[in-house]
Amino acid sequence: MKTHLIETSHGSIKVTDTEADGPIVLMIHGNSSCRQVFRNQLDGAIGQEFRVIAFDLPGHGESTDAVDPEKTYWMPGYADTAIELMEKLGIDRYAVLGWSLGGHIGIEMLSRTDKISGLMITGSPPFEKTQESVEAGFRPSEHMHLAGQNSFTQQDVLDYAHSTCGANAPFEPFLVDCVKRTDGRARELMFGRITDAQTADQQDIAVHSPVPLAIVNGEDDVFVRNDFIAALPYKKLWENTVYRLDGIGHAPFWEAPDLFDPFLRRFLTSL
Repeated sequence: MKTHLIETSHGSIKVTDTEADGPIVLMIHGNSSCRQVFRNQLDGAIGQEFRVIAFDLPGHGESTDAVDPEKTYWMPGYADTAIELMEKLGIDRYAVLGWSLGGHIGIEMLSRTDKISGLMITGSPPFEKTQESVEAGFRPSEHMHLAGQNSFTQQDVLDYAHSTCGANAPFEPFLVDCVKRTDGRARELMFGRITDAQTADQQDIAVHSPVPLAIVNGEDDVFVRNDFIAALPYKKLWENTVYRLDGIGHAPFWEAPDLFDPFLRRFLTSL
């Protein structure tokens, strides 16, 4: 396994690469998180069987803050960062696993590159470019407002870290450190332009995805409306099913890797 910095036009990006011989999957974390949240996959059987690449978004984890926050801290900027990163690594075909914001970035990437072989999203409701659709896809949970807030108190840090990983999920210090480290401008700018005219129509792209789209959510996710996600008429939905894991929260790959990883393995193998 290799961890290194890749220089991009958006900043210096910290990357972990299992360097396995199998098919390649890029893992994209959520808002105010970091690549360590995929530790179970990186260190486990998934990372041995597949070449797993996980990175810290600009303004997150061990990556630098964005060179130009206005350019980078929104879904088009994050998508371009990921595409540029894979180009720098010399990879021209790969699957994507996106969690929460990472899933929305993955959908945005589908509108910007033809190098993706398949996309799995978790905790990422594909909304139309209207505020009404955004509100229909997300639940008005206790800590949802923090997702777009610039400055955090220590209590905000703790609340957001706990709610995003799931009420019953293992809780470790790095989850707090990731939230604390995140550039607050990344939250504020991203949510301020979530339905901007230059962003992709998430729902249209998900419904008409040019590649297999897998959806595996936690049934007890406090941030998203599972019924909204399941009701959309996807054309290339993997196994024709939106999977919902009973008793699991917003980050099923972290909370319950023994339940989640078989779906991921089956999806990647099917590609």
